[in-house]
Amino acid sequence: MLVEIECLPNPPGSGDNRYAHVEAAIAVIQQSGLRYEVDPLGTTIEGEPEALWPLVRRVHEACLEAGARSVVSVVKFAQSADEASGSTMESLTSKFRG
Repeated sequence: MLVEIECLPNPPGSGDNRYAHVEAAIAVIQQSGLRYEVDPLGTTIEGEPEALWPLVRRVHEACLEAGARSVVSVVKFAQSADEASGSTMESLTSKFRG
C-alpha cells in the first residue's frame, strides 16, 4: 500500500524553526521504520495497511502535539486487491529518475 500525506499545520512552525510542526510529523514517519520519500509538498510512505492506517493518524496528530493551533492533512491511499502485484514507489517512479 502507498500513502501520500501533506500536513498543513497552522502555523507551520515557530519563531525558532519555521517548519517545526511539519518536521514533527516527518519525524513520526522516520521513526516508523517504513520506506518513505519526503517531497516538497508531501511525503509518500510504503508499507502494509495495518502499519499505515494508524501511522497516518499519528503523523497528523504530531503537528498538534508539536504546538500547531490547527492542522489539515491531505491524504491519498493507493492499494491493490492483490498486494503481491501492488504498486511500489520504485515501480511508479523509476523511469522518471535520472
